Amino acid sequence: MPVATLRTARLVLQPFDAGDADLLVDLDGDPEVVHFITGGAPTPRTEVEGEVLPAFLRERPGGYGYWKASEDGAFAGFFQLRPRPDAPPDEPELGYRLRRPAWGRGLGREGAQALVDHAFADLGARRVVAETMVVNTRSRRVMEACGLVHVRTFHASWPVRIPGDEHGDVEYAITREAWAARQG
Repeated sequence: MPVATLRTARLVLQPFDAGDADLLVDLDGDPEVVHFITGGAPTPRTEVEGEVLPAFLRERPGGYGYWKASEDGAFAGFFQLRPRPDAPPDEPELGYRLRRPAWGRGLGREGAQALVDHAFADLGARRVVAETMVVNTRSRRVMEACGLVHVRTFHASWPVRIPGDEHGDVEYAITREAWAARQG
């Protein structure tokens, strides 16, 4: 099942295509956008073209994958919903990365909520999880606004030291039952 196009009040979430490398290079070239991922170091174009975009284009079982987010036709960032290699296929991980002009306007919550809803309503997920650094309060607020609750704090081993990583990482999750209860 290919990645479905989804629409929210302000966003169109659609599959990436092979011509989207420049969008990702620009996104990952902003040190503020990648601060909690690489400490602000940009992702090299060769990595975007040779690894990142091919991974985004790869079809995943069950309709999971990566979505290019656009607002009024302009690239706003991306969202992901895909099972982690070490997790059951019905427990996808939610992720997102937005350009700075999209920050603070509720677009992260809007896109993330669309994927949480899609996971449970259309893809048969049992549980949706998300992770970030303890100090990444903006990302944590998005998770909480979508109904995910703090599950644990842990310390992962990362190849790049980022200020604040000494506080660890957090995992948030929402179950199908909790999601259904939120639907009214």
